[in-house]
Amino acid sequence: MSQQIVIEGIIDSIKFRNEENGYTVFTVIEDENADDEYVCVGNLPSITAGENVQLTGSTVVHPVYGAQIQVESCVQTIPTNEKGIERYLASGVIKGIGKVTARNIVKKFGTDTFDIITDNPERLAEIKGISLSKAQQIGELFRAQVEIRTVVMFLQRYGVSIANALKIYKRYKSSTIKVVEKNPYALADEVFGIGFTTADKIAANMGIAPDSEYRIQSGVKYVLSLALNDGSVYLPIEVLLKHTASLLEIPQEVIANLITKLHIENQIFVERTENEVRVYLNFSYYNESYVAKKLVELSHFKPESNVDYDAEISCIETYNGMEFADEQRRAIKEAMTNGVMVITGGPGTGKTTIINAIIALLKSEDMDVELAAPTGKAAKRMSIATGENAQTIHRLLGLSYLDENSRKQNFEHDEDNPIDADVIITDESSMIDLSLMSSLLKAIVPGTRLIIVGDADQLPSVGAGNVLRDIISSGSIPVIRLKEIFRQARESSIVVNAHLINSGKMPIIKKDSRDFFFMVSYNQERLIDTIISLVTTRLPAYLNCDSLKDIQILAPMRKSPIGVNNLNNVLQAALNPPQNGKFEKVHGSRTFRMGDKVMQIKNNYNITWKIVKGGKLIDEGIGVYNGDEGIVSFIDNENEYMEVIFDDERTVVYDFSQLDELELSYAVTIHKSQGSEYKAVIIPAHSGPPMLMTRNLIYTAVTRAKELVVLIGIPETLKKMIENDRDTGRYSALAERIKYFYDLGNT
Repeated sequence: MSQQIVIEGIIDSIKFRNEENGYTVFTVIEDENADDEYVCVGNLPSITAGENVQLTGSTVVHPVYGAQIQVESCVQTIPTNEKGIERYLASGVIKGIGKVTARNIVKKFGTDTFDIITDNPERLAEIKGISLSKAQQIGELFRAQVEIRTVVMFLQRYGVSIANALKIYKRYKSSTIKVVEKNPYALADEVFGIGFTTADKIAANMGIAPDSEYRIQSGVKYVLSLALNDGSVYLPIEVLLKHTASLLEIPQEVIANLITKLHIENQIFVERTENEVRVYLNFSYYNESYVAKKLVELSHFKPESNVDYDAEISCIETYNGMEFADEQRRAIKEAMTNGVMVITGGPGTGKTTIINAIIALLKSEDMDVELAAPTGKAAKRMSIATGENAQTIHRLLGLSYLDENSRKQNFEHDEDNPIDADVIITDESSMIDLSLMSSLLKAIVPGTRLIIVGDADQLPSVGAGNVLRDIISSGSIPVIRLKEIFRQARESSIVVNAHLINSGKMPIIKKDSRDFFFMVSYNQERLIDTIISLVTTRLPAYLNCDSLKDIQILAPMRKSPIGVNNLNNVLQAALNPPQNGKFEKVHGSRTFRMGDKVMQIKNNYNITWKIVKGGKLIDEGIGVYNGDEGIVSFIDNENEYMEVIFDDERTVVYDFSQLDELELSYAVTIHKSQGSEYKAVIIPAHSGPPMLMTRNLIYTAVTRAKELVVLIGIPETLKKMIENDRDTGRYSALAERIKYFYDLGNT
């Protein structure tokens, strides 16, 4: 049991500090003559040796470092006696002042030292060894320290954590208090990591009225951002009013008036159509309009060629000893003669065969071809399937470093510096969201062809939009839909059953099937036991495969006994139990352990990675993306970091403050599995809400498997899922806009 404790004393020394999040290990003594010291830890970015503090916290026992005090709050005062002032200055808090200089300053100015440094720093030049420029620099650094302390203490009064206070200070510096006092809701718009909920709590603590214009305007943008996170590019105004009124608990009429004001002030975009009034966050509207217009512009380019493509395709058939179906031949010819085209189809319909033929024809014409996919795994699969280099779309665009307050992706390639290629082919394109498609199109000039390949019946992208489906449904961009399953693919029960599911029919479960099974289980506890047995012993023996690398549990939901959260805890205990020498880190409700299978759950455009082989640096770059999977290779509790090696061999170092970006991935949601492929998948199909348990969900899960699918659960549940062809319900107008620009260009 931890024990609450209050200590008043002097900070004796700073043992460790993480400059990014302020995590600090330090010692406190009760007075200058005390022998006993307390070891304390906490997010305290502004404390310095020599300060007088009053700490409130609880005693904890670290497995390595023993008894410590976990600090919850800290009240600081700068020392007033000469000994304390000297200790403070000698602590290293101000660059350029060491022990000798600190002693000389205090000897000269005594207890007036801090007043001199603050108001007349040039007087420090009276001391031998301190130049006038150095004296002024010392003054600036000291004032910055006082400023940070003042800001942190000000924000703590309104319930802001020290970590969040540091984020806010980094954004506004000396203007922090002024900005927060005027409009705390500005934090939600301008400080990365500070959302509406945090800003609303600060505002409430400051006594700002619930019907404040600032609050309503921020609430409107917050609801639009939540919709964006759920996949919608805009909200109809009646939906926006309903959700905002519920959030803020104020009348819709008041909100409606301020929506108009936000539009006039260019903070949101309101579009009135014949059928509805749409409300967008500005960048979403511009992305949607840009994507539509640019796709139509690129599609107007018709390559001039005298090549007899029928003859060329026949040559490829002869060389490879195969024969293309009519729809495959048409897809290849369309790709060679259009500025933009889409190739879509389910598993076994020959998409990869077509891509390879297109690449061969393009290379025969000395075309520069770039291959890309939304995720590292999908790009790796594309490379293996084609024998050509493929990369993530982010890497193709050349991701640039972002500062922590930016919510915009910056890329090396854009309209001013387009990608140098004749043709760009994207695979797994159902995963491309509106924002990424906008960035890609900005880097493509008319004359560069774009071939978009993907399965439109898969789940839509994690990010906002329904890009692939919208392009197809617009009817304005050439589309080849592959429907025929080829002979070799027909031998796979996985492929056959995936197409049956997609057409609304139950899968065929053959007694002699070697790759598709349904195990009936009505009891959830037994179902979990069966999953453990399959993962730990039965499937590794059956497939001669690795439990961690080759088998993936894909669950429809997070919560429930057979949801991702519980399954991960159960499977971690079975596959990677605690062991001496196997370090672990408890972070919130999660425990990360060396050897754990983990997944990145949000895009981090700034984090660095390296690929090292045989002690040599092979490659390095920035960016880890939502859905990337890896293994925890090392945990250093002393220096507060964890290493993860991802599937594509990138090693990434995570500060402990970044562990919210990771979760265990022995089991993942079906949504998170998009773009991935596994040797075997296990899918619990037991129970869940109808809005979630849909046909394209189970279709997506089944198509993730290369060699084996095991469904476990209730046959009636599977039947209901397949019958439930419910639309995802995303609000998107991309199809309509593409048609508009296409018709406009043809009038």
